[in-house]
Parts: sequence; C-alpha cells; structure tokens
Amino acid sequence: MNAIQNRLAVLEAYRPDRHVPGDLDSFWSETLAFFADKPLNDTKIGMEPLFPLADVYDVRYEGFDDTPIAGWYIVPRAEREGKLPCVVTFHGYTGGRGYPERYAQWLMLGYAVFAVDVRGQKGDTGNRLASAHGMTKGWISQGIMDKYNCYYRAIAIDSIKAVEWASRQSEVDPSRIVVEGSSQGGGLALLAAALSDTPAIAVANVPNMCHMDFGMLNSTGSLTELSAFVNEFPDRLDAVLDTLSYFDIMNLAERIRIPVIVSVGLKDTICMPETVYAAYNRLTCEKEIHPYPFMGHEHLGYHNRKTLEFVRRKLG
Repeated sequence: MNAIQNRLAVLEAYRPDRHVPGDLDSFWSETLAFFADKPLNDTKIGMEPLFPLADVYDVRYEGFDDTPIAGWYIVPRAEREGKLPCVVTFHGYTGGRGYPERYAQWLMLGYAVFAVDVRGQKGDTGNRLASAHGMTKGWISQGIMDKYNCYYRAIAIDSIKAVEWASRQSEVDPSRIVVEGSSQGGGLALLAAALSDTPAIAVANVPNMCHMDFGMLNSTGSLTELSAFVNEFPDRLDAVLDTLSYFDIMNLAERIRIPVIVSVGLKDTICMPETVYAAYNRLTCEKEIHPYPFMGHEHLGYHNRKTLEFVRRKLG
C-alpha cells in the first residue's frame, strides 16, 4: 500500500466521536415547524439576459427574518416538454451569486437555476439578524452563543426557503430539485438535504460545516473566526461548541435520504479531508465521494464533469 492509498484507507475508516445534543431532533422539529408557514414575501423581476436562449429574473425572498435574500432565477428558453429540473445553488464563504452567465452549464443541460446569496456576504443581500454580542471579522460568530439566533440558524432557514421558492415556480418540477454548492455552499447543500424533504439530489464540493470542532482547531478558513472569538473569551468555548453541534453535518448526516456526490482534496487546509470524511462516513444514503490527492480547496474541471454526469444520470 503506497502513501496515498494508506492516507485514503485512514480517512475511509475515520469516524470520530460526536457531540450530539440530546434535543437535536426536537430543536429541528420545532425550528422547521415554526418557519413552515412563514411567507416568502417574494418578488421576481425580469432582466435583460446576456444569453438569448435564457430568461433571467432578479428575485428577492425572505427566509429567517425580513432580510430580502437576492437570487438569480434562470430558465432555458429551449423548447421543452413538461416541467424542468432546477438546481438551487449556494456560493462559497465571502462570495455572492455573481452574474447569471456563470451558471450556463446547467442551462446547457436544460435545467433551471436558482442561485442565491448568503446573507451579509459579498452579494446583493444585507443582514438584519440581531446579535447580542460583538463578532470577530466575518459573519459566522454572529449570535454564536445562542443556537436560536445565531448566523448558522439564519442561513439554514434561508437555504431551506430557497428550495421552497424554487419548488413553487411554474416551470419547475418540484420532484427534481438539486441542491448544489462548494465549500460553504457544499455545506448548505448538505444542510438543506438533511432538513428539507424537497431536494432530490445533493452536490457537495469540498463541503464546509463538517466536524466543526476539528475545523476550529486546524482549519485555515472561516472557522478561524470562531477560534479567534474563543481565544478572546476562553470561557465561552463550551457554549460555542454546543451551538455548532446543532449545525454540524456530521451530526445531521443520517437525516439525508437522497443521493449525494462529494468531492474532497487531500491537500485542502480549509475544508480538510478529515472533516469531509467525518460527515461522509456517516451518510446512510446512496453516495459517492471523489478524493483528489493533489487538490487543495478548489473545484477541478474533471470533477465538474463527474458531477454533471451524476446529476444527469439521476434526473435525466
């Protein structure tokens, strides 16, 4: 067994102990019930498309609170029979929905796309979430001492409501919705798959929000914000870890019942392979993982093709 094979064997057997709060299921049951009937208060405005074969709409909807969440809704104009599959896609940390043309590959497959901002980050969406204490740089330490009013709960509900919005569109087949993203977006795709019965497939590229206690200790990415917060207030470590445990994909993985495809880079220092495998190894659904020994925190064209093949194979 060479060094690469040995590394993969260790990761494939990696099942770290979990801190699963006793009220995890009741917390999410109550949360989902509370927001189930919350109105989307949405708007949809047609835009002048760059591509002549697609209709583009600038969307606003509400999720966790009254923050208007921005999204692009893009529908191929090609002649079609019946309703379309739809990809609900989430961006990486500090990013935004960008420009509509970045989603052209899904349109070429004949799928609609709903690409949404994550609140407060580098998109067109603000953040009206209140916080009872200050934050380190970035967003994820906002409200981190309170699982009911923390940033993670807000973006979880925003993401679930994005799926709800897409499922209600007249062009979309609600039984063929894909949740997709990379890094933060991959974590949100898995979170939506765990908490919503609507998605049919989840695509999680180098996903974040997995095995987050390990990430706080070792990651060079967004979780360094929580490390800095706790470094300033060491007495708050247990409270921070307790909040994270409600949103850690490692603890929610067994709720996912749909096919999942995951990528992981063995040289990734942001979403480290230990964190990805810790969650992946607890998935009990149909699943595929594609490890890339020499890839860091990135998305390879080779794996992009693997993803498209996977989605097309499952949805047509």
